[in-house]
Amino acid sequence: MIKLTVMYPNNVDLTFDKDYYLSKHGNLIAELLGEAIIDSDVNFGIASASPTESAPYAVIANITFKSMESFEKSFGANAETILKDLPHFTNAEPVIQLSEIV
Repeated sequence: MIKLTVMYPNNVDLTFDKDYYLSKHGNLIAELLGEAIIDSDVNFGIASASPTESAPYAVIANITFKSMESFEKSFGANAETILKDLPHFTNAEPVIQLSEIV
């Protein structure tokens, strides 16, 4: 299985519309990727290792796919549409990682 992790770095200038992200962007992802999504979760950072320090990432989202082929056919084919939606909810440049789940 392949996991797509999208991390939005936290900083003092960050803007992030949680409501838009969870409702509209989330629905867009679900519609575009459909059954290719095996599992997903969204994590909103509240602190770093020390509860008094800010989380290094404001948001971390994970989407699990059956295979790299499934990822490429679904996300890859819709990446342009997905990326065009980013300015509607954040000014952050996301950090993206693909991982193999073992």
